Amino acid sequence: MHAYRYYDFLVAGMVTVLLCSNLIGPAKVAVATLPLLGTFNYGAGNIFFPFSYIFGDILTEVYGYARARRAIWAGFGALIFASFMAWAMIALPASPTEPFNKDLQPAMEVAFGNTWRIVFAGLFSYWLGDFVNSYVLARLKLLTQGRYLWTRTIGSTICGQAVDSIVFFPLAFYGEWTSDTMVTVVIANFTFKVAVEVLFTPVTYAVVNFLKRSEGIDTYDKGTNFSPFSLRGDEGEQHRYER
Repeated sequence: MHAYRYYDFLVAGMVTVLLCSNLIGPAKVAVATLPLLGTFNYGAGNIFFPFSYIFGDILTEVYGYARARRAIWAGFGALIFASFMAWAMIALPASPTEPFNKDLQPAMEVAFGNTWRIVFAGLFSYWLGDFVNSYVLARLKLLTQGRYLWTRTIGSTICGQAVDSIVFFPLAFYGEWTSDTMVTVVIANFTFKVAVEVLFTPVTYAVVNFLKRSEGIDTYDKGTNFSPFSLRGDEGEQHRYER
């Protein structure tokens, strides 16, 4: 696969945001007060998770679906390892001779002790939602002939985040939450994540234009194999970027 100047950094950024948003803060329920809307609760980890979709949009738009697919699998593998490591660290017997362990062990169980049901729901919803996001963006790029970037970034995010939210919460909390709570949380999370994408659209435009100029490419996924299970990264037609 051709070596690009910034591709590896974008993959690293996407994986970092994904890991941090899933490990730092997801157990914390924060509160916010907005004019007219009043007070509402939200998961603290949701503030940064939408940025992983922005990374996915940029990767697909500049480098194509096949290279974005590799990044998604990298994030999926990193989440699996992080989940296993969190379980192992909690399961290892704490030394009774170390006084600090008395407070550390319960704190680790609260911060990292997600049930395997929630872990599975998070992994599956991320995998499915990110692939939907990348696929929709690639298809819309062909449909719009590379014009109207905002329709692709926002449209793909709407589809991907809808799948992510609709899959994750029922898998993780069905039977524990009431139907009304489930619907409210799904709608609130979906709305917030799409709003982040809309808000950062100018930033996405700037980054995409910079990368296309720097790499000298603009990728269209004509003839690309859209199977999520391939790891090939050399598919898609690459045109020279001229502005």
